[in-house]
Amino acid sequence: MIATLLFVAFLLMMLVGVPIGASLGLAGAACIALANADAQWYGLLAVPQNFYAGLGKYPLLAIPMFVLVGSIFDRSGVALRLVNFAVAIVGRGPGMLPLVAIAVAMFLGGISGSGPANAAAVGAVMIAAMSRAGYPAPFSASVVGAAAATDILIPPSVAFIVYSVLVPGASVPALFAAGMVPGVMAGLALMIPAVLLARKHRMGALESTLPRPPFWKSLRDASWGLAAPVLILGGMRAGWFTPTEAAVVAVFYGLFVGMCVHRTIKVRDLFVILRESGELSAVILIVVSLAGIFAYSLSTLGVIDPVTRAIVDSGLGEYGILALLILLLITVGMFLDGVSIFLIFVPLLLPIVQHYKWDPVWFGVILTLKVALGQFTPPLAVNLMVSCRIAKVRMEETVRWVGWLLFSMFVVMVLVIAFPELALWLPRKLGY
Repeated sequence: MIATLLFVAFLLMMLVGVPIGASLGLAGAACIALANADAQWYGLLAVPQNFYAGLGKYPLLAIPMFVLVGSIFDRSGVALRLVNFAVAIVGRGPGMLPLVAIAVAMFLGGISGSGPANAAAVGAVMIAAMSRAGYPAPFSASVVGAAAATDILIPPSVAFIVYSVLVPGASVPALFAAGMVPGVMAGLALMIPAVLLARKHRMGALESTLPRPPFWKSLRDASWGLAAPVLILGGMRAGWFTPTEAAVVAVFYGLFVGMCVHRTIKVRDLFVILRESGELSAVILIVVSLAGIFAYSLSTLGVIDPVTRAIVDSGLGEYGILALLILLLITVGMFLDGVSIFLIFVPLLLPIVQHYKWDPVWFGVILTLKVALGQFTPPLAVNLMVSCRIAKVRMEETVRWVGWLLFSMFVVMVLVIAFPELALWLPRKLGY
C-alpha cells in the first residue's frame, strides 16, 4: 500500500507542476514517515541522512566544475575560433555550416560536460552565421540542439559521472572511454541528415558567397581551444589527475585562455559566470540529493525486488525486455531531463542488469544515448529549448527537422545494442 502511495504521490506532484527534485524528495519522505509511524520522529532521521548521503560522493564534485568550464568557454570566444577553423577546413557550400556546427559541438563535448552550455556556446555563434547564409531559423535551432546532445556521450560527461555514483562496477574512466566511439558515431550520424536536408531543400544559398577563413590564421587562433581536450583527457589517461581533478584543471585552463590569451573575459564577468554555473549546478545536485531519499524509500519498502521479478518473469526474453526498457525510457525522455531519468530508473533497472549479466558500462552508454535523444526530443528537450531561444523560434517549428535527426541517433543506439563492442572495445583496450 505504501509502495503504491510512493509512486502515486510522485506522479500527482509532477502533474500539478511540482519540480522534479521536490516531487522525489517529498514522496520519499512521506512514505518513510508512514513506514516508520510507530517510531515517532526517530524514523524521519532517515530523510536528512539520505539527503546528505545522496550528495556526499566524491565524483559529484566534478559536476559543478564541468558546468563552470562550459560557462567559461561559452564566454571565452573559443567556439567562434573553432568554427572559423572548421570552416577553413571544409570550405563553403550547401550543407557545410550544419556540418561545422555538429563538428564544433562534438569537439566542445571534450571540454564541457553540460549539453545546455554546449548548445548556448555553439548556438550563439552558429545560428547567426547560418541565418546570414540563408538557413531557416527552425532548421538551425534543430541542428544545434541535436549536435549539443553529443556532449553527454563524448567525455567528460555529467551524465556518466551521475551514473557511476549510482552503479557499482562502472568507473568514471571506463564510462568516459566507452562513450567515445558511440559519441563520435552519433555526431557523424547527425551530419548525414543535416547535410542532405540542407541540399535537398536548397538551404544556405548565400553560403558560397561568404569568405573562407585563412587556414593557418584560423589554426593559430583555435590552437588554445584545440589543446583543451588533449589536456583534460590526456591528463586523465596519463594518470596526472582524476576526473574530478581534471575538472578543476579545466576551469583554471579556461580562465587562463579567456582572461590572458583571448582577453574576452574581464574580472567583472566572473561574477556572472560563477552565478550562472552555480545556479545550474545547484539544480542538478539538489535533484541528486533529493533522489537519494526516493531511492532509500524504494529499497526499504521492498519495491525493487517485486518489480524485478515481474519484469524477468514476463516471458518477453532478454532482448524483448531490453526493447521494452528502451521504449519506456524514450517515452519518459520526452518529459524528464537526463539526470532525473538516471536517478529515478537506475535503482529499479540495476537488478535487471545484474540478472541478465549485462555489462554495467555498456548499459550506462545505452542509457546515456537515450538521454542524449531526450535532450532534443520535444516537449521538454533542454538543448532544443536553449537553441530555440537563441534562434527566436517556437519549439513546434523544429519538429519537421528534428525527427530526421532523432532517427539518425536512434540508429546509433540500435547499433550499440546489437554490437556491444562499439562501447566496450576502447575501455578494454585502455585497461579500465
